[in-house]
Amino acid sequence: RLDVTLPGRIPVHGRLHVQTRTLREIYRVFGDMGFQVYRSRDVELDEYNFELLNFPRYHPARDMQDTFHTTTPDVLLRTHTSGGQIHVMRQYAPEPIRAILPGMVYRYEQLDARHETQFSQVEVLAVGKNITFGDLKGTLSDFARRMFGAGARTSFRPSYFPFTEPSAEVAVERFLC
Repeated sequence: RLDVTLPGRIPVHGRLHVQTRTLREIYRVFGDMGFQVYRSRDVELDEYNFELLNFPRYHPARDMQDTFHTTTPDVLLRTHTSGGQIHVMRQYAPEPIRAILPGMVYRYEQLDARHETQFSQVEVLAVGKNITFGDLKGTLSDFARRMFGAGARTSFRPSYFPFTEPSAEVAVERFLC
């Protein structure tokens, strides 16, 4: 028989996915540094995803094999969060901007251990007077220390991206003992 006077079972609580926890920590770290989180749309116009970012019509990144296009002309799933930068700048100009742009991006790629058709990306945008490349380097180095611990080291190397100049790629090194 069922005894309704017995205490109920303690529910088992789940936890947040590691990706959710990591993104929330990224938001917190950048928020502590004065950046706001700006969410942009996953379905984007070609104009924002490519054209306004200096990807002309003949650029290989626009290839049908790389981009998920919709049945509506010039509407696609974003291939990067960079299009959100245009939205942020148009919304807040001429005021200074300090924003991070997180979100899912979609690319048609061959699946393997390092590639998936959908993944998360976080971009950092700072626009204002007297902001230098040194500010970028300092911000990213400080982020790495706050995110991965005081022993985290960063290295920067010049790189080419068609929509930014100058450009660099950043690597973070952290050994766990």
